Amino acid sequence: MAATTLPVTDRFLEVLGRLSQKSIEDYYNPYQQFAWPEKLEDNRMWMSPELLTPYGTSHFDALSEDTLHSLSKWESINFYSLNVHGIRELLIEVVGRIHMPGFEVPSDFFHHFIGEENEHMWFFAEFCRRYGQKIYASTAMRADSAWEPEIENFLVFARILFFEELVDHYNSRMAQDTSLCDTIREVNRIHHQDESRHIAFGRELVSLLFTRMCAAVSAERVREVEAYLKRYVVFSVNSLYNPHVYRDAGIADPLALRNALIADEGRRAHERKAIRKPLAFFLKTGIFSDDTLPVI
Repeated sequence: MAATTLPVTDRFLEVLGRLSQKSIEDYYNPYQQFAWPEKLEDNRMWMSPELLTPYGTSHFDALSEDTLHSLSKWESINFYSLNVHGIRELLIEVVGRIHMPGFEVPSDFFHHFIGEENEHMWFFAEFCRRYGQKIYASTAMRADSAWEPEIENFLVFARILFFEELVDHYNSRMAQDTSLCDTIREVNRIHHQDESRHIAFGRELVSLLFTRMCAAVSAERVREVEAYLKRYVVFSVNSLYNPHVYRDAGIADPLALRNALIADEGRRAHERKAIRKPLAFFLKTGIFSDDTLPVI
């Protein structure tokens, strides 16, 4: 990996100091934070209706109340499962860079980040095992080329940032939804509290890594990175449409429903809402030259 020094700014140093102090002040023991009830009620929503994958389509309107409750349960388990897998992958990448040359400045904050993300992974997995008796499997998107070290470093943290911002859209909505049970609201509230720091840090770091990458590789290569990252955005959104969820909810042809929902134009506005913030950031920083996303 390249040992090029980050183009550190006074703003970055100020943000690091402030967020590190906030991590210390806001620290909680996750093993004592949650009062896990023996079970959650099946006859109520486990996820806000507008966050469910069929929302905004005729498929949603055709669901019975019982099926809707069941779907909300399994969509909830899938969402937290995606968190478990996503956190595990980002931890592997960050641990591998925590004392790497070129990352000396954010190293201390990485320690807070790793500790907090490990705890997030635990309580999301605990929720899935307690109330779903499983964690849904996940597949990772493969890189379509061998990236240069500066590109690889940038992509690691750009993917982490996008993942955190997508998840936070769901967390912030469910934390405020009084129709959900206290346990679901608390899990989402706590995660949103921590992720707000991680997102603030991630935006600063990704901006610096993008500057460093652009100075090290050709403009053509930068555009290849953009194309890859756009495919990653679509891949991440599509991972929310899980046919195993639809099967567990009792839907007759789960794969057909997944394909129909991914193709349904009624979903585009809701998807764009979920990724509005990271998309705006990628456009503002020049990481994306436009907001066009591929069909994959």
